[in-house]
Formats: sequence, C-alpha cells, structure tokens
Amino acid sequence: MPFQDWQPSCNRAALVARSVLYRDIRAFFHDRQVLEVDTPILGCAPVNDPNIEPMATRESRWLHTSPEYAMKRLLCADSGDIWQLCKVFRAGEAGRRHNPEFTMLEWYRLGFSLSELMSEVAQLVSTVFAQRWPSLPVVHLTYAEALQNYANLDLATASDNDIQVLGCGLAGGNLELSRDGWLDIIMSHAVEPALPANTLVFVRDFPASQAALAQIAISPNGQAVAQRFELFFNGTELANGYFELTDADQQRQRFQQASALARESRPLDERVLAALEHGLPSCAGVALGVDRLLMHQLGVNAISEVLSFDWSRA
Repeated sequence: MPFQDWQPSCNRAALVARSVLYRDIRAFFHDRQVLEVDTPILGCAPVNDPNIEPMATRESRWLHTSPEYAMKRLLCADSGDIWQLCKVFRAGEAGRRHNPEFTMLEWYRLGFSLSELMSEVAQLVSTVFAQRWPSLPVVHLTYAEALQNYANLDLATASDNDIQVLGCGLAGGNLELSRDGWLDIIMSHAVEPALPANTLVFVRDFPASQAALAQIAISPNGQAVAQRFELFFNGTELANGYFELTDADQQRQRFQQASALARESRPLDERVLAALEHGLPSCAGVALGVDRLLMHQLGVNAISEVLSFDWSRA
C-alpha cells in the first residue's frame, strides 16, 4: 500500500482544533442548560427530502442524514431543550466542501421564535470564531432580497422561464430542473459567492415550496413563505434552521409528496409521525455543519484538511 494511503487527511493542529471546538460547544450548551442527547445512527426509515440521498444498510435500516427525526421523538416525550453532536451520512456528497460522512451539530429550543434561534446561532458561531474574528457583523436578508441584491432577480415577478434562463446561464449544460431546482442553482452560483465577506449572513423567508419540516407563514407583502433560515459565511452554507412544523397531518402530506419526487421509493418514518400526533411542543431547531466551521476557523479550503480520514482514505 502506498505510504500516503494510510496517513490521516489532516494534521495534528486540526485534531487539536476539533477537540477544542467540541469542548467549546459543550460549554456553550451547558451554560444554557440544554441537555446533550444521543440517538441511533441507524433507523427504520430514511429522510424524505428528495434532494438528500440516504445510505441503506442491511436489515432494512438506513444511516441517518440528520438526527432530526429521533430528536423530535424525544421532544414529543418531554425531553425539553436538547442538542446533539454526531456523525451523519449522505450518499454522493464528496468534494471540496462535502464528505459523505460528516459531523453535524443539531439542537432544539422550546418556545423559541426563529429570530431567537438565529440570535443563538450567531452567538455560538461568534464564540467559535472569536480568536480569528473578534467581532463579526451580522446581516439578515429575506430570500427575495438576496436574489434581488445579488442575482438581479425579482422573485415576485420572475416567470419559471426567466428563472431557468438565468440558471442555465450560470450552470451551463442541459439540466432538467424544477423551479426550486433552478433557484438552488442561482443561490449557489450567484448569491452565495457574492454575500458580504467576514459576515454572518442569515437568509430567511424561503419559498413555501422549500419548507420541508418548517411552518409556513404569510410575509408582510402577502406571500406564503417557509419559516426557516440558512446561515452563510464567506460563501459557505453553515446552518439550516426551522420554526418546526407540529401538525402531523401536514407533515405526512409533505413526506408523501417528497417521497414521490425521490428517485426510488422510500418508506415513511411512521414513528416520528406518531410522535407528532402525540404532540410536538412549539420549538425552533437548527442543524450546523461542524467540519465547515473548522474549515473557516483554520483557514483551509478543503474539508479533507479537517477530517482525520476523508472519504478516499476511510
């Protein structure tokens, strides 16, 4: 075996930085009396998001792409505020910023509004980045504002064809995508790279069609929007948060719609649906990519540089 194949992907400095980061995360939630929990990596059903490809194992089990479903079952069983740091798995996601196995930080706050959760996310990330960036500005944009400001696209008046033409011009090729698919292209190719540097940028009020597990509300301009946000930093998405949907019937309908769009049939997670029927308390939750935090903290350009062994060496 070549010498390079057995070596770690990262150096000792990255190992130390990860250890310190985990310590800081635990201290952050300990100070706020949020309970650390542990849930199974293998589950009886996969995620229903057609944009995320889960990994199947033997015995009809699936590696989780997020601990969300299991954590919501805990919330429905009166766990109170909870957080978790764990490995998650997504097929086909390998590249400079992606690894099929990566570390996710996820937490849920009962009684929090989306604004309160965004404030807490900013506090955590600012704490982690404090040594390198002692004071980080925070900017809030709606999804429509982000598209208007950085892609010159008026979401309220743009037709599907307008969006497709702009997306094709950015991505090239003959892709067959939905309206939301083309909007994702525009966000990733035009908006994200143009956002202010060294700034925590929160984008909220996504289209209602991109709600996933978030509640839907009516914006001041009368548009139905998803009550969710994404956090970006220096061209990278770091976190995705929701004001959580608590209606079991609506969630089942969304699961069924998403499953129909997936490339292959996926079973519904009946246990999380049963938990929602029992009752999910009003809460806001967020998932944050820990490896990407480390990338920025250390100033490296590839996720492999913060992983002990990346996908090619695992």
